[in-house]
Amino acid sequence: MKVMKQAKTLGELKEDGYRPFSTKEEMRRNLLHLIKGGQKRFPGIIGYDRTVLPQLENAILSKHDFILLGLRGQAKTKILRQLTGLLDEYIPIIRGSILNENPFEPISSKYKRVAGDAGDELEIDWIHRDERYHEKLATPDVSVADLIGDIDPIKAVREKLDLSDEEVIHWGIIPRTNRGIFAINELPDLQPRIQVALLNILEESDIQIRGFPIQIPLDIMLVFTANPEDYTNRGNIITPLKDRISSQINTHYPGSLNHARKITEQEAWSQRGTKIEIPALIKDLIEQVTFEARESEYVDQTSGVSARLSISAYENLISNIERRAAANKDNDFYPRICDLYAIIGSIIGKVEMAYEGELEGPTILAMNLIGDAVKKKFNGIFPRVKKEKLHPDEQIGNENIYGPVIDYFSSGERLEISDEMPYQQYKENLDRIAGLKDTARKFFKTKDERELYLVMEFILEGLHRNNMVAKDSPDNRFVYSDMLQNILRN
Repeated sequence: MKVMKQAKTLGELKEDGYRPFSTKEEMRRNLLHLIKGGQKRFPGIIGYDRTVLPQLENAILSKHDFILLGLRGQAKTKILRQLTGLLDEYIPIIRGSILNENPFEPISSKYKRVAGDAGDELEIDWIHRDERYHEKLATPDVSVADLIGDIDPIKAVREKLDLSDEEVIHWGIIPRTNRGIFAINELPDLQPRIQVALLNILEESDIQIRGFPIQIPLDIMLVFTANPEDYTNRGNIITPLKDRISSQINTHYPGSLNHARKITEQEAWSQRGTKIEIPALIKDLIEQVTFEARESEYVDQTSGVSARLSISAYENLISNIERRAAANKDNDFYPRICDLYAIIGSIIGKVEMAYEGELEGPTILAMNLIGDAVKKKFNGIFPRVKKEKLHPDEQIGNENIYGPVIDYFSSGERLEISDEMPYQQYKENLDRIAGLKDTARKFFKTKDERELYLVMEFILEGLHRNNMVAKDSPDNRFVYSDMLQNILRN
């Protein structure tokens, strides 16, 4: 609702024709207005348009308190923080009230008296919608006093009040969010006895503090997040509380590389003051690493693999390009396939390994995930490297396509590539392999020379991952050689 902020008293509010609504009604009305206008309701939330967001909007239209249930890195908190966009920009409150009390309907005994004495001269303030959202991370040390409140004996003594007087209460964060949205992240981590304290707020909106039957009709939307892993590892949501949360909305990871890329491009820090162009091939490979991790038997899938893996990996890759350009004192701000191995630190810090993964080792697991991503992408673009006949009309194999490249190594030649190598040397080394450039041009449309050499290196890595070319990695260098000779040498 759009209102003029000139009103300073309750009487002026009435003259302006202002009509207050409950928080949930306010959000419902504003959401319907946005839907009818075809406007974006949750900007920056990608991949949920036909799954999570319709359920979320239904919960808001139904005036439900709700919980977002999903694994780490599924934008749960990001969604909750955008709920403020559905609130009115400003609302009036009674001046001085820490409970953001409605001038038309005070809820505390103090401001009921103040409002009764002042009448239409009751002074008001205006608060912005951003001030009407608070959140709390559930941790074992959270207490009922933190969330709801407690008696403050020092205040009682200082102001000479009886302990039965409502004025001696130190209000917690939930009452202070009255007429707003309060979020609890990782709800199962909240101790059961603390969860019990939320029951009446959700159902009856009354509060008890140390046995005082205080009837405070809070106007609030309570929203929660939870990770299914927490149900078994650290805690649970007690059944009565779960029953009172009206809607449960399950989140998920991006279903396509396209959605995943958009999320990474949106969230990653890529503006470094220098134009660094990252081609689609590299972006897809970074996302494919995350997809491979989410399917790997070596990764604990109950913990999930956050979208932060791709974001962190993208940032590390850009930093590796910056570092190379600075070390070589040139303007080679273009990625290479070997730059992908600079993201290992992003991988091992973002995955929980299963027992088999622990045996494998985090660095080896990370390198294998990169290799699996390269192999899948390579096999999706270039012809098969194995001699297989899937259909009578299909050619038997593609050995002639890669023959010149494989023959180069069979003759005893070796090729070194490094993420620290100057561009001119990198280019000259790749040019030594007959047929490599022609294969890249034939099967991959490139925009310029740099992308062409990137694809040439990609073919080498793809052949290695398909066991057609050997590769050793001494001192952060990559040396390609003949597969058979490498086996005999080792």
